[in-house]
Amino acid sequence: MRVFLCNSPSSSLSPPLPPPTTPHLLQIPQKPSIIRSLTGAALSFNLIFFSPLSPLPPPSIASDSTSPVVQLECREEDQRREDEKRFENAPELVTNEEIVKEAWEIVNDSFLGTDRSRWSPQSWLQKKEDVLSTSLQTRSKAHDVIRRMLSSLGDPYTRFLSPAEFSKMARYDMSGIGVNLREIPENGEVKLKVLGLILDGPAHTAGVRQGDELLSVNGVNVKGKSAFEALSILQGPSETSVNIMVKHGDCGPVQSFEVQRQLIAKTPVFYRLEQMDNGNTEVGYVRLKEFNALARKDLVTAIKRLQGMGASFFVLDLRDNLGGLVQEGIEIAKLFLNEGETVIYTAGREPLNVKSIVAETGPLITAPVIVLVNKNTASASEIVATALHDNCRAILVGEKTYGKGLIQSVFELHDGSGVVVTVGKYVTPNHLDINGNGIDPDYKKFPAWNEVAERLSKCQKQQG
Repeated sequence: MRVFLCNSPSSSLSPPLPPPTTPHLLQIPQKPSIIRSLTGAALSFNLIFFSPLSPLPPPSIASDSTSPVVQLECREEDQRREDEKRFENAPELVTNEEIVKEAWEIVNDSFLGTDRSRWSPQSWLQKKEDVLSTSLQTRSKAHDVIRRMLSSLGDPYTRFLSPAEFSKMARYDMSGIGVNLREIPENGEVKLKVLGLILDGPAHTAGVRQGDELLSVNGVNVKGKSAFEALSILQGPSETSVNIMVKHGDCGPVQSFEVQRQLIAKTPVFYRLEQMDNGNTEVGYVRLKEFNALARKDLVTAIKRLQGMGASFFVLDLRDNLGGLVQEGIEIAKLFLNEGETVIYTAGREPLNVKSIVAETGPLITAPVIVLVNKNTASASEIVATALHDNCRAILVGEKTYGKGLIQSVFELHDGSGVVVTVGKYVTPNHLDINGNGIDPDYKKFPAWNEVAERLSKCQKQQG
């Protein structure tokens, strides 16, 4: 559905026309695995893939030791890999009871209960006893039990995904080769490990496995780089190859793989240059439809091209953008912020464990920005809108936003199905909880650009 914004007579900004052809800067393949972010019914999560076939790798012990503890750990890792192969080759060996129990354990370990949910450790333990006492003769029956079990939580965002639904998550793979990376502290250093793998995806087919440590990409050492930086290096045009070097687990050998990228995501960015004020003002208009794996990269290209065309003001249209990858939203917000400014605060189960996410570098642009929002602007879109607004980088124009301040992760189960689980929440830089509340715009109709510049200047002086 396209919603038109009533503009002031001085502006003719309208919903986007078909964009100038923007080269696909990055795309992504994907099949069943795991994810921490998504869209749909105003959903947006923190994309993270968690493989069901293996637990998180245990903290490593000095690799040059041959103590019985290390030997035992390596034997356990070998057994884990054998179990992976067994289930990959014959997923039907997983019983219906095991699938239900697996879904229960994911919620038990990760779910963030909110004021509106009906979750407690005690009630959830009782739920396990109840569901596992019923007869689960078919896989369809097991899936129905999981659906009812998740529905009982009272959280509209926690839900079951059938294998077919799960396979559609491909556009959220940020690597282009079907892996997700996570920063794991070990022995005083941070390692990048594969904690998400698309079964039968390019990396998996080449030989990469859950728990592998990424050492280099195309000869570039990734030591000291963040997971997002490494994923950005992995990205490239579809059907091209990338060389990666990994260490298998904590005990295995180092191996090099040539992996062909398979990109599924389509660009969510459309842009054009608008002439306003009788041709005296050139405005760069950018519409962002969703936060998939191409969002940041294509947005950077659009902004740079518009700057080159002479844009002195920018409009970022987030109307009807229901969200997507939370990490993409965070990285996009950073493009507009000064170093050290807060993008967002996040919190999980522990209420005192609040994490602030800040911009590490200076902004890509410093020109005044208007962000267009409406009732379908949700989640990752609200992260971007509030980050720019609260840091005096943009004003909001349009309607009150949806109001989704929760973060979901997507976990794959052994049979290729999955569960979407609320695992965290976020608040704005001004410490507002938008979940269920939304964000009020500064203006309902399009203001004059001199008014925008004056308002932002005044805001910056007050904060400074």
